[in-house]
Amino acid sequence: MSRAILIMGPTASGKSALAMALCARIGAEVINADSMQVYRDLHVLTARPSAADEAEVRHHLYGHVDAAERFSVGKWELQALAAIQDCWARGKVAVVAGGTGLYFRALTHGLSAIPETPEAISAALRGELAQLGAAALHARLAQVDPVSAARLAPHDGVRIARALAVFEASGQPLSDWQGGACASLAAGAWRGMTLWPDRARLYRRIDARFEAMVKGGALEEARALAARGLDPSLPAMRAHGMPWLAQVVSGPMDLETAISLSARDTRHYAKRQFTWMRGQMADWPQLPVGEGGADVEAALALV
Repeated sequence: MSRAILIMGPTASGKSALAMALCARIGAEVINADSMQVYRDLHVLTARPSAADEAEVRHHLYGHVDAAERFSVGKWELQALAAIQDCWARGKVAVVAGGTGLYFRALTHGLSAIPETPEAISAALRGELAQLGAAALHARLAQVDPVSAARLAPHDGVRIARALAVFEASGQPLSDWQGGACASLAAGAWRGMTLWPDRARLYRRIDARFEAMVKGGALEEARALAARGLDPSLPAMRAHGMPWLAQVVSGPMDLETAISLSARDTRHYAKRQFTWMRGQMADWPQLPVGEGGADVEAALALV
């Protein structure tokens, strides 16, 4: 059996349930690979494992990041590798489960060794972007990093600002940093699988789950997060459901509309996850997901 088992699937496809079942069978531990489940403030809205699940099986990298932080795939990769090594040091198999394709890409192929940029620099550039527009920042980028400028569209303000932030923080163009790669899992140390539920059934499950989230406290969670007055561009503030529920909290939107729009956004996200798996993980074994979830015996046969 591989020392690390990687499970990627669309939202609400039963990844967590399969990970728990595998851990129960082989004495493994779960490592989170969902970019929203890292945030401490988002428990209900991201369907994080319950306290009972965490008491039964050891979980890593869930709810350990404050919503005010712009957590990055680079940070996650380093933390995930450390968590996997910790599992191995104690003789445990690591089950990495989640739906963020870029996380799995980083873990198995490495990432460019791009340095972190101070928040003050990033915030200043976001302000300039809002004031001057993307085209003006693109012209500035063309002078200091022509390779990145040629790659980015003049209207792609977020990525242009990111490239400028790297240059201002490090004194080197982003294109220079993208030459090297960070560490990744060795090819023989892991096996991956993708979960493939029936799409129509999955969409119905997404709709039902979001209604259950609201009954389970999602609105109260959104109210508490909105009360912090954080930058709405932060990843945690853009979690599925959060922007719409925040509008319920502030008044202009009714709860029924917010639930409908949140479920719609989540279905669209699931569609993008299917596309990622088909395009980026075509060589990973595919595990069908039936009405009762993924079959544990079939999953074990893949690893």
